[in-house]
Amino acid sequence: MSTMKPLTARERECLLWAAQGKTSWEIGRILGIAERTVNFHISNTCTKLAVRTRQAAITTALQGGLISVRRTAFANPARNPSQAPDQRRLARQSPLPRANPAC
Repeated sequence: MSTMKPLTARERECLLWAAQGKTSWEIGRILGIAERTVNFHISNTCTKLAVRTRQAAITTALQGGLISVRRTAFANPARNPSQAPDQRRLARQSPLPRANPAC
Protein backbone atom coordinates (compact mmCIF):
# COMPACT_ATOMS: atom_id res chain seq x y z
CA MET A 1 0.00 0.00 0.00
CA SER A 2 2.96 2.32 0.29
CA THR A 3 3.07 3.03 -3.48
CA MET A 4 -0.61 3.83 -3.91
CA LYS A 5 -1.82 7.36 -4.52
CA PRO A 6 -3.33 9.07 -1.49
CA LEU A 7 -7.09 9.55 -1.36
CA THR A 8 -8.44 13.06 -1.72
CA ALA A 9 -10.59 14.55 1.02
CA ARG A 10 -13.70 14.16 -1.15
CA GLU A 11 -12.89 10.52 -1.94
CA ARG A 12 -12.49 9.78 1.77
CA GLU A 13 -15.70 11.64 2.57
CA CYS A 14 -17.68 9.66 -0.02
CA LEU A 15 -16.14 6.43 1.23
CA LEU A 16 -16.96 7.27 4.85
CA TRP A 17 -20.61 7.89 4.00
CA ALA A 18 -20.68 4.67 1.96
CA ALA A 19 -19.23 2.84 4.96
CA GLN A 20 -22.22 4.09 6.94
CA GLY A 21 -24.54 2.44 4.45
CA LYS A 22 -25.49 5.48 2.38
CA THR A 23 -26.26 5.08 -1.31
CA SER A 24 -24.61 7.26 -3.94
CA TRP A 25 -27.82 9.24 -4.26
CA GLU A 26 -27.94 9.84 -0.49
CA ILE A 27 -24.27 10.80 -0.36
CA GLY A 28 -24.85 13.24 -3.20
CA ARG A 29 -27.73 14.85 -1.31
CA ILE A 30 -25.66 15.09 1.88
CA LEU A 31 -22.63 16.60 0.14
CA GLY A 32 -24.54 18.73 -2.36
CA ILE A 33 -23.08 16.98 -5.40
CA ALA A 34 -24.53 14.81 -8.14
CA GLU A 35 -24.94 11.06 -7.70
CA ARG A 36 -22.70 10.62 -10.73
CA THR A 37 -19.97 12.67 -9.04
CA VAL A 38 -20.17 10.43 -5.96
CA ASN A 39 -19.77 7.38 -8.21
CA PHE A 40 -16.80 9.08 -9.88
CA HIS A 41 -15.06 9.60 -6.52
CA ILE A 42 -15.78 6.06 -5.36
CA SER A 43 -14.56 4.68 -8.68
CA ASN A 44 -11.31 6.65 -8.30
CA THR A 45 -10.98 5.24 -4.79
CA CYS A 46 -11.41 1.69 -6.11
CA THR A 47 -8.72 2.31 -8.71
CA LYS A 48 -6.30 3.76 -6.15
CA LEU A 49 -6.89 0.85 -3.76
CA ALA A 50 -6.72 -1.75 -6.55
CA VAL A 51 -10.14 -3.23 -5.77
CA ARG A 52 -13.26 -3.74 -7.87
CA THR A 53 -16.19 -2.98 -5.59
CA ARG A 54 -17.36 -0.25 -3.23
CA GLN A 55 -17.44 -2.68 -0.31
CA ALA A 56 -13.89 -3.87 -1.04
CA ALA A 57 -12.74 -0.23 -1.12
CA ILE A 58 -14.39 0.41 2.26
CA THR A 59 -12.81 -2.72 3.76
CA THR A 60 -9.37 -1.97 2.35
CA ALA A 61 -9.49 1.66 3.49
CA LEU A 62 -10.59 0.67 7.00
CA GLN A 63 -7.92 -2.03 7.30
CA GLY A 64 -5.26 0.29 5.92
CA GLY A 65 -6.16 3.08 8.32
CA LEU A 66 -7.10 5.44 5.49
CA ILE A 67 -10.52 5.99 7.04
CA SER A 68 -11.99 5.26 10.44
CA VAL A 69 -15.60 5.04 11.43
CA ARG A 70 -16.70 5.54 15.00
CA ARG A 71 -19.21 3.07 16.32
CA THR A 72 -21.69 5.87 17.06
CA ALA A 73 -21.80 6.65 13.35
CA PHE A 74 -23.65 3.36 12.84
CA ALA A 75 -26.10 3.95 15.66
CA ASN A 76 -29.71 4.37 14.62
CA PRO A 77 -31.23 6.85 17.09
CA ALA A 78 -34.72 5.50 16.40
CA ARG A 79 -33.64 2.02 17.48
CA ASN A 80 -31.40 3.09 20.33
CA PRO A 81 -33.32 5.50 22.61
CA SER A 82 -30.72 5.02 25.35
CA GLN A 83 -28.35 7.37 23.53
CA ALA A 84 -28.33 10.92 24.78
CA PRO A 85 -29.68 13.53 22.32
CA ASP A 86 -26.16 14.93 21.80
CA GLN A 87 -24.89 11.50 20.75
CA ARG A 88 -27.76 11.12 18.28
CA ARG A 89 -26.96 14.49 16.76
CA LEU A 90 -23.27 13.54 16.43
CA ALA A 91 -24.22 10.31 14.66
CA ARG A 92 -25.98 12.33 11.93
CA GLN A 93 -23.18 14.83 11.35
CA SER A 94 -20.71 14.64 8.52
CA PRO A 95 -17.74 12.34 9.18
CA LEU A 96 -15.37 15.01 7.83
CA PRO A 97 -15.56 18.77 8.30
CA ARG A 98 -15.99 20.79 5.13
CA ALA A 99 -12.83 22.49 3.90
CA ASN A 100 -14.58 25.84 3.50
CA PRO A 101 -17.65 26.35 5.74
CA ALA A 102 -18.85 29.15 3.44
CA CYS A 103 -19.55 26.63 0.64
